[in-house]
Amino acid sequence: MNELEQRQAAKQFAQDWKDRGDEKQDTQSFWLALLQNVFGVEDATKYIQFEMPVKLDHTSFIDAYIPETKVLIEQKSAGIGLNKGYQQSDGSLLTPYQQARRYAGYLPHEQNPRWIVVCNFTEFHIHDMNHPNNTPDIIRLDELEKECYRLNFLENTSDQLLKREEEVSVKAGELVGKLYDALSKQYKNPDDEQSQKSLNELCVRLVFCLYAEDAGLFGGHTMFHDYLRRFAIQDVRRALIDLFQVLDTEEHNRDPYLTDELAAFPYVNGGLFANKHIEIPHFTEEIMTILLEKASEDFDWSYISPTIFGAVFESTLNPETRRSGGMHYTSVANIHKVIDPLFLDDLKAELEEIRDIKVPKKQDERLEAFQHKLAALSFLDPACGSGNFLTEAYISLRRLENEALKIRYGDKMTLGFDNPIQISIGQFYGIEINDFAVTVAKTALWIAESQMHKETMDILPVKIPFLPLKSYANIVEGNALRMDWNDVVPKEKLNYIMGNPPFAGYSLQSKDQKEDIVSLYVDEKGKPYKTAGKIDYVSGWYWKAAELMQNNNIHTAFVSTNSITQGEQVAGVWKPLYERFGVHIDFAHRTFRWDSEASSKAHVHCVIVGYSTAENKAPKKLYTSDNMQLVDNINAYLMAAPNVFVVSRKEALCVAPEISKGFQATDNGYLLLDEEEKDALLLAEPEAAAWIRPYSMGVEFINNIPRYCLWLVDITPNELRSLPKIKERISNCQKWRSEAPKTGDAFKLKDIPHLFRPCKQFRDVPYIAVPLVSSSQRRYMPMGFIKNGMIPGNNLFSIFNANLYQFGVLMSNVHMAWIRAVGGRLKSDWRYSKDIVYNNFPWPTPTEAQKAKIEQTAQAILDARALYPDSSLADLYDELTMPPELRKAHQNNDRAVMQAYGFDVKTMTESSCVAELMKMYQKLVEEKS
Repeated sequence: MNELEQRQAAKQFAQDWKDRGDEKQDTQSFWLALLQNVFGVEDATKYIQFEMPVKLDHTSFIDAYIPETKVLIEQKSAGIGLNKGYQQSDGSLLTPYQQARRYAGYLPHEQNPRWIVVCNFTEFHIHDMNHPNNTPDIIRLDELEKECYRLNFLENTSDQLLKREEEVSVKAGELVGKLYDALSKQYKNPDDEQSQKSLNELCVRLVFCLYAEDAGLFGGHTMFHDYLRRFAIQDVRRALIDLFQVLDTEEHNRDPYLTDELAAFPYVNGGLFANKHIEIPHFTEEIMTILLEKASEDFDWSYISPTIFGAVFESTLNPETRRSGGMHYTSVANIHKVIDPLFLDDLKAELEEIRDIKVPKKQDERLEAFQHKLAALSFLDPACGSGNFLTEAYISLRRLENEALKIRYGDKMTLGFDNPIQISIGQFYGIEINDFAVTVAKTALWIAESQMHKETMDILPVKIPFLPLKSYANIVEGNALRMDWNDVVPKEKLNYIMGNPPFAGYSLQSKDQKEDIVSLYVDEKGKPYKTAGKIDYVSGWYWKAAELMQNNNIHTAFVSTNSITQGEQVAGVWKPLYERFGVHIDFAHRTFRWDSEASSKAHVHCVIVGYSTAENKAPKKLYTSDNMQLVDNINAYLMAAPNVFVVSRKEALCVAPEISKGFQATDNGYLLLDEEEKDALLLAEPEAAAWIRPYSMGVEFINNIPRYCLWLVDITPNELRSLPKIKERISNCQKWRSEAPKTGDAFKLKDIPHLFRPCKQFRDVPYIAVPLVSSSQRRYMPMGFIKNGMIPGNNLFSIFNANLYQFGVLMSNVHMAWIRAVGGRLKSDWRYSKDIVYNNFPWPTPTEAQKAKIEQTAQAILDARALYPDSSLADLYDELTMPPELRKAHQNNDRAVMQAYGFDVKTMTESSCVAELMKMYQKLVEEKS
């Protein structure tokens, strides 16, 4: 089923189900028809399970579940509101989504849903369980014709060929690793830089030869294998030297007395075999067994994916990645998250439009123009590594070209074709700092070109000779942040910039990397921005691309760490780009886990940002995992909200109590006590009780782990002398601080060994405790109203002299939305901040009645918590175990706070809430200035 057929089927489905749908009578027929008619599932009755039992305190039934794609479906009748809470058998009030979440919590781990869909026959609310607390994507039945692609996750669309290519490519990498290790032993100085380069180049040449014989490029299928098999071990080195020379020599320039076996090999060209000074060691029986039996006889190289294999090959032979263990490469699916919205989706849509043209002559003209258009496009990856983005982009363009050729000529008996291919790997440019990766990238592109030639010849009756290589991969070695990209490819010729630049955080950058960034992020006067030293290394590529995109229609998309779209870095990275170059974001993938598809997985939380400087009035595409919504604007926080930059602020923008970071002991453990240490101290020295306080860091606070400290702010010398056990701890603390590095904080505190840092007076008043970090799986960041004199540690913020009204606002869904929008992240967890989140938060201006209502709902939250004294905040705020009384109290508090802001409780989504908050923030900043 092609895209047009699917849209037509979706239109018919929507007409069939308009204004009807009963949960009990129609659920099965509705979902079976959707899967079978719209998504082409052949035997839908075996694909989806209905009334799946789940054991709570009683047996309940999940309306529908799709095992293959792990989709849990909660179905309601037409007319039933999906955002409203409904009474459950235990008395709790749950929305359909919360009900589905509860069911999910009682499923075995292997059945945990990847998606939850809540439906009432009129709307589909799609919840991505990688981001369970985000606002759901909503698809209306009457919009299904144009939106049905957003439900593609219902169907298992995994491509078996792609899976096979991945498996073959990884196995090929393992073979190369074995060959590399065996060859390395034969070098006299394997750690010498030149020997290392020779070893890498030798492996590239051997792999090309193995691929060339399996792909038929050399002529005979086992030509390379049979050539080497003829030689004794001591002669293999000489045989390879002779072969490499022949492969680099045009036929008319070759020695006329070559043996027939050597003369049969074609001229390769391309520079792969040009280096005459490569160091080649003697081979061994072990090497020959790996090369001829395992890598040649037992393995078919023609099925490798050059997109994947290039990266696997590089990481296999790269000493650094070999030490870290495993092979690292970016999956094809993740590459398409970048290139599809950047250029491929539009090109596919254009080809589909041409396919539907009924007039043959007009269609031929459009197809010819389309092919010329593809051949005129140029691409740059300025951190290309082994070339996987360039290779996959080339393959994708060539498949479009092949499809265009198939439409034009596929059903026609046409003879005497010239080479119909117009796309060339010469359209693809790269910059890479590692010389070996440059060679691998070029080789991967050649392999891709070979494979795509074969696909073209499978479509048309044409013979296209591949060797000698006629096109060149324009991969340049160098530091991309110190080069003029216009020298690599003229910007007038360039259309797209893409890639996955290095992620180094600002605290992990080398001296040279810091200098790279500071040299770029400069104002109009050439002076570095104040924030230039506190932004991630990837930002340099954003700057260089924005600079190159000036006054032309180049579009860029990069994969980046999510930190550049969160917290303090947003203004540091993006504000100069908006102000200096006028960039705007055209599409973005919000935070997701970028998995390296390899034996050793590198889990990094990433975003994808596509941006440009040319005018673009089209709707912007905002992706959350596999779902996409069209929005008017995407700001630098990757929110559908106005372009604002929340900058670090030392004092609150609104009238609000001061927030402080907690107290850091800097004590090597001498001022802190666990419960056992506290009990032992009190047993030996009961008088110490007056100087022991409850103490908590963020983790202890959330998980209710008892911890204590010696709080000696007002102790007199006489009192301290009477407490020898405490005095001993102070003495040890003084010794440790005195021996610490003189430039550090500990040494500076050596003269006050009984006090924490900072040494400010603790105020014995109620305060709100705010953890620095909280799991993103929680809907609410659990804050506490502290009245027992607990000393907050440095991972716990404290808001002194706070009241119930302020607690209610801070615990509301409005403040939580603000945290998620502008706060930082620690991996995927929420990270609170004083200067970005709290001090910039736009507080409401409630009436007295609204304020009293919030105080009432805030107290109800504390009262609901008090019903469960044995439960920690972690227990209480787990979405699966949250008590119904607490959930209801929060829902009431959310409503009260939203009403104080003047927000529509029924229609306001989280994204629209953030958009309004950002407008308020912008207005407040303007009023302050």
